[in-house]
Amino acid sequence: MEYNNYTYWLEMAEYDYQTAIAMLRTKRYLYVGFMLHQTIEKAFKAYYVLLKSENPPFIHSLMRLAQSGEFYDDIPEEIKDLIDILEPLNIGARYPKSQREAYE
Repeated sequence: MEYNNYTYWLEMAEYDYQTAIAMLRTKRYLYVGFMLHQTIEKAFKAYYVLLKSENPPFIHSLMRLAQSGEFYDDIPEEIKDLIDILEPLNIGARYPKSQREAYE
């Protein structure tokens, strides 16, 4: 296992989680969702490194990342439901057609 790479992804996940909390406190809800997506993505990448002892793929889809790491089937259903909610925010938060549409 590449310890530094694993640690890097975990530290980045923690940073993004703290950013999500800061966005929540300032009622920037669209970015809360985006940062939670980033948090989970980086946590998944850390887990990927832990399991496979190699760098994770350059993908952002949480489902595809978990599948490529061969741990998707181990994820509880309520977390999969959360992933389904957060997945579109990875792009939608960055490029909403309008802020109102993004909140819908």
